[in-house]
Amino acid sequence: MNPLDRITLTGLRAFAHHGVLEFERTDGQTFVIDVTVHLALSDAAAGDDLAQTVHYGVLADQVVAAVERDPVDLIETVAERVAVTVHKPDAPIAVPFADVSVTILRGRLDVPRAGEVAVIALGSNLGDREHTLVAALEELDAVDGVSVVSSSPLIETIALRPAGADPDAPRYVNAVALIRTTLAPEQLLDVLHAIESAHGRERAERWGDRTLDLDIVSYGELEQQTERLTLPHPRAHERDFVLRPWLAVDPDAALPGRGPVAELLARLDAGSPQPPHPEHSDGAA
Repeated sequence: MNPLDRITLTGLRAFAHHGVLEFERTDGQTFVIDVTVHLALSDAAAGDDLAQTVHYGVLADQVVAAVERDPVDLIETVAERVAVTVHKPDAPIAVPFADVSVTILRGRLDVPRAGEVAVIALGSNLGDREHTLVAALEELDAVDGVSVVSSSPLIETIALRPAGADPDAPRYVNAVALIRTTLAPEQLLDVLHAIESAHGRERAERWGDRTLDLDIVSYGELEQQTERLTLPHPRAHERDFVLRPWLAVDPDAALPGRGPVAELLARLDAGSPQPPHPEHSDGAA
């Protein structure tokens, strides 16, 4: 499979009437948009064929039209329409400022893109937890061959130790992201470990406190067990902090070999035992 390339449009300008304040709705103001499209461009380059790529003039018109329609209160709502960065340089802020913007990393799973859909669990219980997870998603999306399709809301959870929940430990912030990737599972694992290391992750203690934890929960329908990587993650079906944000980002999610995430989460909520994996009596790696 070809690696994913990018087409980036920066500084598109649109005039619209978004805003909470009355004068913003009445007078309107300029909004600036940055958009990045992830796709494989090798066929277009080899054949010099416009049909194999995106016409960025048409794309620019479509993005600006989406931003200018239907006034809303929040630029978050505007950014959600087209999964881009929207800048509001004339925002009604009383102190001097350079810019205010909102970036949406979510997209649609049914947009045709090369690669496999993988599910990534993120967690942090040290430092600026929320900032770390957002930064990790941006860094993951910047990797060649990886595109973040959608990410869940952040949730706060109690720390788990080998002996069970530890209410005295710093609490975790967790999330789940859906990505498309042309990387092999072990290559993706290397990328995740590199991002963890860049954020000061240390592996001195099993299930110890950490600045950043990135796990591959599933990789398409792949089921494998190697020295480095077991897929799907062998304990994902037992983890509320994985299943709950995963279900929030994909209501139809299913864990290969174990079934719909909604059913697995309902079992956890009810305190019922989880069904055994068809090939493993306890589901453990």
